[in-house]
Amino acid sequence: MTVSVPGHRVEWFDTLDSTMTVATRLAREHCPHGTIVGADEQTAGMGRHGHSWHSEKGTGLYVSIILRLEKTAPVITLALGIAVQEAIAELTGLAPDLRWPNDVLLNGLKCAGILTQLDGDAVIAGIGINVSQAAFPPELEATSLLLAGATVTRENVLVSLVKAIDRCCALLQEQGPSAILRMFEASSSYAAGRRVRVEQVDGVVEGVTRGLDPAGFLIVRRDNGQDTTILAGGVRPCS
Repeated sequence: MTVSVPGHRVEWFDTLDSTMTVATRLAREHCPHGTIVGADEQTAGMGRHGHSWHSEKGTGLYVSIILRLEKTAPVITLALGIAVQEAIAELTGLAPDLRWPNDVLLNGLKCAGILTQLDGDAVIAGIGINVSQAAFPPELEATSLLLAGATVTRENVLVSLVKAIDRCCALLQEQGPSAILRMFEASSSYAAGRRVRVEQVDGVVEGVTRGLDPAGFLIVRRDNGQDTTILAGGVRPCS
């Protein structure tokens, strides 16, 4: 894929094990904020909690972006989710949902995911967007922009994505985390009033979401009235 994004350095590869690995190396070499590493295919794409990211060749957008921001995690992950949501909506007319903390959904199925890692003074933001896949293994519970009814190119998705990331990063720097938290709560059906189950190390938390705390973590009110702050874990709707 031939890629040009105005104002951003782009390093593009036919095949990589993971764009995160190369972006981390470039960050340590002091590459500037906004440097993009992308690949047509990943052989070891990284997801959260050690999971892999399904990276079929030529059908998805697989990128990692070096971000150098004063205000970062965990709110940066939420800001990136908003950016992915905005980019897809503006380009396709679809209406993606956000599932805390890092999943973008179409029709209840995952179409994009975000992974952030702090390395020195840089945040490495890995983003995968399913663009033109025609099918997925059923256990993935995934979809693509094509399956949701939108035919777009990966190049156009990337340009829209980077513009949205630039906007959200500027908002985070200028107005602080509270602006991102408000936007996420307004953009996500999972942030408040949704009955969910969350797998935790010490068991399952079940209850109704009550918004985000000032740090960006999810609050779930259990049936006994106790509020639990979710620091990590897979949030899923109760059937």
